[in-house]
Amino acid sequence: MAELTLKQQLTDAMKAAMRAKESVRLGVIRLVLAAIKQREVDERIELTDEQVLEVLTKMVKQRKESINQYEAANRQDLADVEKAEVVIVQEFLPEALSSAEVEHIVDQVVTETAAASIKDMGKVMAALKPRLQGRADMGQVSALIKQRLSA
Repeated sequence: MAELTLKQQLTDAMKAAMRAKESVRLGVIRLVLAAIKQREVDERIELTDEQVLEVLTKMVKQRKESINQYEAANRQDLADVEKAEVVIVQEFLPEALSSAEVEHIVDQVVTETAAASIKDMGKVMAALKPRLQGRADMGQVSALIKQRLSA
């Protein structure tokens, strides 16, 4: 049997949440599917798993930013809602890489691309993005690359 696409997994999870009457989970999965559908309509394409990962990663990033803002405003109730949403969305992301694994992959790509200075950062990021999408914080990866290329 062919492996399910990420979109199919989300749809199946939505149906399971409906059956189990898990309203919070159902709401979050519907938000994810709506974001995917919106991008498909806007760009008139069918999203690949990689593009669905981009949508999921963006949603997690947005929620983490919201959590920081809510906590700064002493609205722990709203921050908790966002945290619960992050947990649900992250279920559909691949397992996160450890810092050591990310560093190893960055070193590998810097060597592969023969990057010598900070000017080569775009080339390194372009090569890394497909390998790390959804599995590492790209902001931290960017900082790591800067550190490697300016040393």
